[in-house]
Amino acid sequence: MASVPLTPALVGLGDWALFSARALSGVVGRAFPARELLRVAVEVGYASTAVVAVTGLFIGMVLAVQAYGQFRTIGLETSLGAVIHMSVVRELGPVLAAVMLAGRVGAAMAAELATMRVTEQLDALACLGVDPVKYLVAPRVLACVLLLPLLTVVADLLGLAGSSLICLHVYGIDAHHYWRHTREFVKPWDVLTGLAKAVAFGAVLSLVACHRGFRGRAGAEGVGRAATGAFVVSFVAILVLDFFLAMLFNGLHDLIWPRAVPKVA
Repeated sequence: MASVPLTPALVGLGDWALFSARALSGVVGRAFPARELLRVAVEVGYASTAVVAVTGLFIGMVLAVQAYGQFRTIGLETSLGAVIHMSVVRELGPVLAAVMLAGRVGAAMAAELATMRVTEQLDALACLGVDPVKYLVAPRVLACVLLLPLLTVVADLLGLAGSSLICLHVYGIDAHHYWRHTREFVKPWDVLTGLAKAVAFGAVLSLVACHRGFRGRAGAEGVGRAATGAFVVSFVAILVLDFFLAMLFNGLHDLIWPRAVPKVA
């Protein structure tokens, strides 16, 4: 009896997995026109740059303001650069860029595809012999996978700029030691980890949004529920995926660069 409530969730997960497999096969087979990919790429990348940049800038500034008081009490304010920049490039940059994209683009994708379903445009494509999943979903997935890492770079740079502005020019932290600690602790592995997360987040949020759109119900309420559900499920999926990816990358880091175990005298 305890397994009965899980049945709808498992059915939905299986349906999403099959949907994702069809969409990814469309990406591999290039089953869509280049102009559709370009149109979606402009919407995903260019139109989302401003909101991602503002988010990254103020997140960096807020982190600097909140952390400065605690670090000053223990005399480690010059270490703020390492802590804040590590947090931004590994976690906050990719996560916040993905959340902004899910709210701005993911919900719009779900609403657009749900409207096409209600107006029977998806059925019309199927009657013409075109797979609507490969034709409509594949370019959206590819655009998010390619452009979310670039948006993450924008969020990272603005986050670093905002935190450095507050630390160096407002609180007067010594710039030499501030950047020295940053160079010592923030490595290329951390940047690559954040970009790899952005690729995974882009694929997941686009597939969730498009799946919600394709399964949207008739009427204005159905379209609204598809858009809202796309953002909520994408947000939760991003956080869950971030946890597992963090565990994976930390394990890989320890496997490639084992930590030295101190000898006991």
